[in-house]
Amino acid sequence: MPSISFEFFPPKTDEQRAQLDRTAELLTASRPEYVSVTFGAGGSTLQYTEETVKRLQSHHGLTAAPHLSCMGGSKAEISALLDSYRTAGCRRIVALRGDLPSGMASPGDFRYAAELVRFIREHSGDYFQIEVAAYPETHPQADDALADLRHFKAKIDAGANGAITQYFFNPDAYFRFVDDARRLGVQAPIVPGIMPISNFTQLRRFSEACGAEIPRWVAKRMQAHGDDADSIRALGTEVVAQLCRRLLDGGAPGLHFYTINRAKATQAVLRALG
Repeated sequence: MPSISFEFFPPKTDEQRAQLDRTAELLTASRPEYVSVTFGAGGSTLQYTEETVKRLQSHHGLTAAPHLSCMGGSKAEISALLDSYRTAGCRRIVALRGDLPSGMASPGDFRYAAELVRFIREHSGDYFQIEVAAYPETHPQADDALADLRHFKAKIDAGANGAITQYFFNPDAYFRFVDDARRLGVQAPIVPGIMPISNFTQLRRFSEACGAEIPRWVAKRMQAHGDDADSIRALGTEVVAQLCRRLLDGGAPGLHFYTINRAKATQAVLRALG
C-alpha cells in the first residue's frame, strides 16, 4: 500500500496557527504515515518548528517529523534538538543541507546533508528514521546531474533510510532519477514530492526559485483560464492527479504532499485518486 505524507510549515501568528489546526484536522482523515515540519533559512523558525511538531503529535495525534538543517546549527545545538525530539517521542527526522540566509557568512558545523546524517547516526544510533532530499530535475546549485546523484548517494551511504524528492511535473524525470540511483547501488525508497496546484502565479514563483520545471503545455492551459480561480483549481487537480497515478502505477512507494498549510488542493487530488 503506498504511503501518504504531508509537509507543513511552522506558523508564527495566532491566525496561522488556527489555519494549520484546520488543515491538520481535515488531512488527518487521509491517515498519513507522518507529517513533516519545515523551518526557515538558517533555522530561523527553529523554535516554531519544535512547538509545531509537539502540537501536531499531542493535539492531532499525528506522527511528526521535524526538518533539521546544517545551516546555522552547531553540533551542540543539533545534539540538544535531537535529545528534545527524542523526549517528545519523534522517531523520524528530515535531514537537509538547507539554505544559507542572506547576510550570513558561515553555515555552522556542517556543510553538507551527508555530514548531518552521519552526525545524527553517531549521536542517536538507529533511533531515528532519517529522510533526505532528492532532486529528479537536479539541484539548482549542482555542477551537473551526475555530481548531484553522487551527493544523493553520499547521504544514503551516511545512514539515511529514504528520500523525499523536490516537487516536479515530469514523471519521466522521477523514473530516470530512480533508475540512475539504483544503478549506483541505492536501494532506499525514493518518495516523490507532490505540489498541488491552487494558485498558479505563486507556483510559478516557487518553481523559478527551486528549479522545478513547469511543462509548457500546463502553463499555456493555465494562462487560458486567466483569473478564473475555479477553472485553474480544476485543471490543477486533473494535472496533479494524473501525475500521481502515473507515479504510483510506475512503482513509486508513496506520495509526499507539499500542502503550504492548506487542505483543499491536496484533498481534491486525493479524492481524484480515489
